[in-house]
Amino acid sequence: MSGANGPGQIIEPHRETPDEVEARASLVLALRRRGIGDRAVLSAIERVPRRLFLSAVHHHLAYEDASLPIECGQVASAPSFVARVMQELELKPEHSVLEVGTGSGYQAAVLAHLAGRVESADRYQALVDLAAQRIAALKLKTVQVHHADGLLGLGAQGPFDRIVLNGSVTEIPQGLFAQLKPGGILIAPLGIPREPQTLIKLNRAGGSEERKRLGTVRMISLVPGLAGRL
Repeated sequence: MSGANGPGQIIEPHRETPDEVEARASLVLALRRRGIGDRAVLSAIERVPRRLFLSAVHHHLAYEDASLPIECGQVASAPSFVARVMQELELKPEHSVLEVGTGSGYQAAVLAHLAGRVESADRYQALVDLAAQRIAALKLKTVQVHHADGLLGLGAQGPFDRIVLNGSVTEIPQGLFAQLKPGGILIAPLGIPREPQTLIKLNRAGGSEERKRLGTVRMISLVPGLAGRL
């Protein structure tokens, strides 16, 4: 199992400093200024130590509103993007959520403070191992991390009230859409690889769907299948 600071290192229980608490509070104030008004979302962001989800070389940037590189050539989204997506998901404590693209595990940890059950899937075993350790260090028992092709859904774990894709697709896979409950919300970036994508919010209303454009983003594309061990 890999650790936060490199292969073979075990993640220790998180011990935050007063400076980290202050930095996280400052981040929340910055998010308010950027239009994030949902108090539950802001509280969730404030409760999750982003530093734990980054390699040591990036710890000093943990509470900057910036996307940062993580293991396996992936990227951790900026906190403002995470907060905006959480706000648009309209989460309630009784909701179940499928997250496709676990990445560092940070967003799954934020989701744990907003929803009743979080199932997160990633194609990279190394990312799954790291995220599971980080989630365990924070004692977030409502989150399960799976080494799986999340674009296929998670079978018996579904259906879900909410689905969020942390990477772009050219279209929503039908098998994934089938795991969204009636009245559920799915958020995903739609577009071709290496080009700007449209962040869409899809509401499943009975047998139909309603789509809302949330803006333009640039995100790594989600790739089907499982990756080789890195």
